[in-house]
Parts: sequence; structure tokens; C-alpha cells
Amino acid sequence: MESREYKVTGMSCGHCEMSVREEVGEIPGVESIEVSAKEGRLVVSCSESVADNTVIAAVEEAGYSATRG
Repeated sequence: MESREYKVTGMSCGHCEMSVREEVGEIPGVESIEVSAKEGRLVVSCSESVADNTVIAAVEEAGYSATRG
């Protein structure tokens, strides 16, 4: 399993975290998701190869911005 970390901007509360978690959770191959609005961080663990732009697009769909790293 591969884990990747993203910086997410625009989140400020638990509802923000839930929105990101729901969108990213719909990506096939995603096994676990850790989101922290306080730290502006998203960690995604995948059982198969998932492109960074797929994860970033899901975060954007939730209404936030993300970059790898």
C-alpha cells in the first residue's frame, strides 16, 4: 500500500474535513484517508496506483485546493 501526503488550503472545521473525506473516498483504490483542517493536511493510502491529479481533483470538487507534498 502506498501513502501520499497533500497540503490542502481552505479547510477550517470538521465539516471541511468530512467533505474532503467523502470526495476522496469515492476514488477507486483509496483504502484510508486522514484529513486535518488544523494542519491543512491530507494523507491518502491506496491499494493501487491513483494519480495525484485524481486526488487533487476530488479535493477541488469538495471546494478546496490541494498540492502534493
